Amino acid sequence: MPGTAPGKTVAADWTLDPTDADACERLARALCTDGRDQVDSPEWVARARDAWDELPLQLRRAIRRFRRHSGPHGTLVIGGLPVDQASLPPTPAVPGSVQRQATVPAALLTMVACGLGDPLAYLAEKSGALVQDVVPVPGQETFHGNAGSAPLSFHTENGFHPHPPDYVVFLCLRADHDRTAGMRVAGIRQALALLTPADRETLFAPEFITTPPPSFGPDTASGAAAEPRPVLSGAVEDPDIRMAQLVTTPLTPRATAALAEFGRACGATARSLRLVPGDLVVIDNRVTVHGRTAFQPRYDGADRWLQRTYVSSDLRRSRDHRPHDGHVLAR
Repeated sequence: MPGTAPGKTVAADWTLDPTDADACERLARALCTDGRDQVDSPEWVARARDAWDELPLQLRRAIRRFRRHSGPHGTLVIGGLPVDQASLPPTPAVPGSVQRQATVPAALLTMVACGLGDPLAYLAEKSGALVQDVVPVPGQETFHGNAGSAPLSFHTENGFHPHPPDYVVFLCLRADHDRTAGMRVAGIRQALALLTPADRETLFAPEFITTPPPSFGPDTASGAAAEPRPVLSGAVEDPDIRMAQLVTTPLTPRATAALAEFGRACGATARSLRLVPGDLVVIDNRVTVHGRTAFQPRYDGADRWLQRTYVSSDLRRSRDHRPHDGHVLAR
């Protein structure tokens, strides 16, 4: 199956030095003042946005450069961020787990999101929380989403929606026990060269339907008014992607063949990120697909734990989907 091979394993692009890591932790802790701070409140997000300006220059510069151009792979991996490991609770193991209360990891994620644009969430997914847990859940091992531990095929996040996120940011709080779980990433800037001109032309045609992923629940999937769209759009030499191998359906024979070739091209150029605690991954969701290799959870409170947030580089464009000009898309 495309998207399940291990691929090339890579390390962080660079790692914060201890002085900068300490500065990040101080700022994050300042956003967790009295135990009642709520990540989803507009006031707290505004504080995190202001705090972004105080983060170490090297971190801000890397994020700013990535926002302007996300490079050949469309990913940025920064190691050495503080995640308050000594104070972490057991890894959550329930469906729909999110982070509502301000913590050091949630504060770091939100500050970085504010540096890239604005944090974003979808009401139908994870109850609209801005910071979401990506953890294995007992009984959902084969679930094709963030609660599973089986291989997860290539996808961009929420390509079915008129306003998908521009970036997806992950922070690793705990690695899996066996250190085998890999976040697989593949960028169009690498894969495009492996596609024939005919396949490229087909992928730019509105001959595909993408429906909501399983994480949005059956009601959303059944009620979605899917319309044919292309997989690739924009500049022919540097296109954007909207695709999920599980829920993108080709509508013509040539679309079926082109989508299969695109999956093979992604698999051939994929890299595998084996994250350790403190690794922050920024994915340019417009030009990069991601997935996951299989791993074996133990459900002992120390399983793999990532936290995730979505980012919009232009929140204004989704104003008609966000009640009260908030950060949650209600439809």
